[in-house]
Amino acid sequence: MRLDRAWIERHIPHHGRMCLLDEVISWDADRISCSSGSHRAADNPLRARGQLGIACGIEYAAQAMAVHGALAGGALEIGPPAAGSSAAGWPAPGFLAGVRNVEFHVLRLDDVPGDLICDAVRVAGDRGTALYEFELRSAATRLLTGRATVLLEAKERMHL
Repeated sequence: MRLDRAWIERHIPHHGRMCLLDEVISWDADRISCSSGSHRAADNPLRARGQLGIACGIEYAAQAMAVHGALAGGALEIGPPAAGSSAAGWPAPGFLAGVRNVEFHVLRLDDVPGDLICDAVRVAGDRGTALYEFELRSAATRLLTGRATVLLEAKERMHL
């Protein structure tokens, strides 16, 4: 089932130009694949000096993980939360706690002509954390790979 940008914006904390993903291509309980063309936009909010460096690809991966968390948490079944509330069963926002084994295969994203595809696979986790492996690519060209630890429901656990 493909989900569009409007659905994504309703289910992750990032909105407007900061929502970098255009579509969920596929997903299941352990993995997600999303696409984006926002790396080519001149007004991409992550651009610096007219360029979008490869390290910004980590944010694309983090947003794919956030979408996966929403889907795995039942967002399709329970619908969007009411404004200003967090509905029962609605996943709380997570925080990117760290990345490891990150490998950059190119220098920039803004000069990649095709759409970006971000694949993330949840390899371990519990109710409080998730460990993902991620890959950002365009067609068959690998751009960025790594692992990320996400702290789930961190705000509630840290009493923020």
